[in-house]
Amino acid sequence: MTFSEENYLKSIYHLTTSNDSEVSTNAIAEMMETKASSVTDMLKKLAEKDLVHYKKYQGVSLTENGKLAAKMIVRKHRLWEVFLVEKLNFSWDEVHDIAEQLEHIKSEQLINRLDDFLGNPTEDPHGDPIPDANGRIVKIEKYLLSELNEGQTGVCVGVKDTSSEFLKYLDKQEIALGSKIEFISKESFDLSLRIKVDSRELCISNKIASNLFVKLV
Repeated sequence: MTFSEENYLKSIYHLTTSNDSEVSTNAIAEMMETKASSVTDMLKKLAEKDLVHYKKYQGVSLTENGKLAAKMIVRKHRLWEVFLVEKLNFSWDEVHDIAEQLEHIKSEQLINRLDDFLGNPTEDPHGDPIPDANGRIVKIEKYLLSELNEGQTGVCVGVKDTSSEFLKYLDKQEIALGSKIEFISKESFDLSLRIKVDSRELCISNKIASNLFVKLV
């Protein structure tokens, strides 16, 4: 596959994991920042390779071959993010763009050795699951912090927004994967939350709470 084909497969995969139904060409075009006509041309090529199910005006979904191929691209991306953070001391807001380049390396042997070298991690630095060599994913039950009730406590296990701006904000607030977060109260006026992070109390917006995944404890 070309780099472009791999990028399309990964985009379709991400769109279908958040929505089990078929995705539209417009949704793909928006994610890829390109024209719908360019998306249509690419979908025809991917369909010829048995990587997607595509019919004009009916949306698109991944075939089994397409799902596995997409998971392998995601696997490479997230393993490289772990490597960059744990071994090269990059911060979690710096690694996405670099991993975007490294994910196109073809050597399966290299990626499997990288996986073993890192201790076979199941999550990347943002809390997203890493598929294993067979495409299996270990899923955990998690909730958005904004979905919790007052008095509930969770451990931060991921972020919905992986933008550099959001991750830098979390760094300033000293919120990271593994942080223990207690939901103290919600303000009815603007839905902002008062929380306790480890031993510190702070107030965060509902937008921030809607982008933090926690596992209940």
